[in-house]
Amino acid sequence: MMNQNNIPEIPAEKFKFVGVDAKLHDQKFDTKQVSYFRDAFRRFCKNKSSVVAAIIIIVLVLYAIFIPVFCETTYSRALTDTTYLTYTKLLPRNPICVNLGLHFWDGGSKTVLGEANYVYTKAIGVETGHDIITKEYGTTTDENGKTAYVARVDNYISNGFTFMTLTEKQYQDIQAWQNETGVQVIYPATNDKKTSDANIWYEANQKGVAKLDKDGNFVHNYKTSGNDGDYNSLRVAGDPGIENPDAQDRYRYATVTGDSSSVSYKCRVFKYAYFQYRYGFEPCFLFGTNALGQDILTRLAAGARFSLVFAVCISAINLFLGCVYGAIEGYYGGAVDMLMERFSDILSRVPFMVVATLFQLHLAKKVGVVPSLLFAFVLTGWIGTASTVRMQFYRFKGQEYILAARTLGASDARLMFKHIFPNSLGTIITSSVLVIPGVLFSESTLTYLGIVNLDSSTMTSIGTMLANGRQFLSSYPHIIFFPALFISLLEISFNLFGNGLRDAFNPALRGSDE
Repeated sequence: MMNQNNIPEIPAEKFKFVGVDAKLHDQKFDTKQVSYFRDAFRRFCKNKSSVVAAIIIIVLVLYAIFIPVFCETTYSRALTDTTYLTYTKLLPRNPICVNLGLHFWDGGSKTVLGEANYVYTKAIGVETGHDIITKEYGTTTDENGKTAYVARVDNYISNGFTFMTLTEKQYQDIQAWQNETGVQVIYPATNDKKTSDANIWYEANQKGVAKLDKDGNFVHNYKTSGNDGDYNSLRVAGDPGIENPDAQDRYRYATVTGDSSSVSYKCRVFKYAYFQYRYGFEPCFLFGTNALGQDILTRLAAGARFSLVFAVCISAINLFLGCVYGAIEGYYGGAVDMLMERFSDILSRVPFMVVATLFQLHLAKKVGVVPSLLFAFVLTGWIGTASTVRMQFYRFKGQEYILAARTLGASDARLMFKHIFPNSLGTIITSSVLVIPGVLFSESTLTYLGIVNLDSSTMTSIGTMLANGRQFLSSYPHIIFFPALFISLLEISFNLFGNGLRDAFNPALRGSDE
């Protein structure tokens, strides 16, 4: 049936009411709800470079926390012992490479030895039974036209011998340890007063070149008879036999001085074996040792721990100050904002390097180096965070939900920190995380330039280790290489990690730095 406008007319009986008595409501979602941080975490995981950077940061932080706990040794702090041992500037040594016979990371170095040094080094190895020269590459000619030997020398054993003055108890303890372990620490010394070098035991000329017999063997610098000539065997001198009578007084294990109440023994000690006795393990340092003989592995971990804790503390303080200051600026605006912005502008124009230097010259004498450095970072470090928070407050304070909360009687503090601040949290977290690498770099710069001195037997930092290794860059590059590698990885990883956080918390800014 059509009406006059040619529009079909539908009978009324074909219409019916639907759901007159039913309750209408939205259907329940089949999936679980996703929180703001979970959603941000999912977006962060899609950024592969940021995930790798986060893993690297975690590994470096775990290294800084646990290495000093599990690998701390008395030797890394006992600076007085290095006076005797002189285990300084040792090259990195990996026991796996040593056991496999790999001439890499084995604590050795390829060296050109003159004939005198070559024989001198070989003599130490023959006496101790250790292979100091692990590989020979052949001969060459030095600048004077003389024959030189190209060889790989084990720097751990080539330290050789030293003279030590021991108390009677120390001497007896070493003798007892020798009997128990079979490792010889005290070696016989010649009575020749002209020989001041503890490494020269074999008969040698004035330049230290060992003399060889007609068969090419070393000539021992003592006279003896019978089986006593095998002086490499472990022997413990008795009370009357410190000077061996069978050796015609040509060599001795100790020179006794003092009276009965205070006896001292001057002994010729093999440094490598003494290290085993003193510390309970053979010297083997994965990252080598520095110029003071300290283990770089544990020293770097301790320095990294200090630098990270220092940077995190400064980031937390600047985050708190910046959030409070920026929230007040952004929320109230007007004259309050103008006055506070002018104050922060004045502070921001003060050069940080000048502030840090003046604080170290004057304030450090009263409160210490670390607190004065902390004050220098906090003085202007919060300004960037305050500016970020201020912009976020201007962005959100005019939103409808803020007007509704104010209409319902919410106080200013509640509006600021309960409604506006949580919506700005993503951007604030990102900016605070990026403060950490900035502090690390600034601290390293100050210590590297010598403006701040954080070096002591119990404390150091990454920048301090870089500064101490600077003079050995060409001769012993491993001293500066590992701290430089650590801070490089940390800086790059933090930047990639910060970019990932920015994209995760605010997808609208994704790739804004690209």
